[in-house]
Amino acid sequence: MKSEIVDLAYHRMKRAKEAFRDGELLLNQGSIWGAVGRFYYAAFYAARALLATRELDSSKHKGVILLFSKHFVKENIIFPETAKALSRSFEKRLDSDYEDYVEFSSEDVKAVSEEVLSFIEACQQALEKLLEKDANS
Repeated sequence: MKSEIVDLAYHRMKRAKEAFRDGELLLNQGSIWGAVGRFYYAAFYAARALLATRELDSSKHKGVILLFSKHFVKENIIFPETAKALSRSFEKRLDSDYEDYVEFSSEDVKAVSEEVLSFIEACQQALEKLLEKDANS
C-alpha cells in the first residue's frame, strides 16, 4: 500500500479519536447536542480511515456509510452489530441538528458514545490487520 494512503488512514483515525474526546468533553459539560455531533463524526472519520485503505471515499455522508457497509461489513471485516454505530449515530446527529424539539438524555448520549467507542476500536483493529497483511504480501 502506498505510504500516502497509510498516512491518510492514520490521519483519519487520529481525527476519529480527537472527535470522540471532544464528544466526551461536551457531554461532561452538559452540551448534549454538541456531543451527539462529535460522536457521529468520530465514527465517520474512523469509517473513512478504513475506506482510505481501499482508496475509496464519498462526498456524501450516506455514501460513506454505504461504501463502508459494502467493503467492510459485507466482507466480514467489521461485524454488522458493531457497524450499526455509524448509521445510528448519523441519524441521531441529523435529529439533533435538524429536528425541532428533539431531546436526548445524557444516558441516551452515553449509549451513543459507548457504541461509537466500540466502533472506533474495531476500525482501529481492522486497520492494523489490513496494514499488517499488506506489509506481509
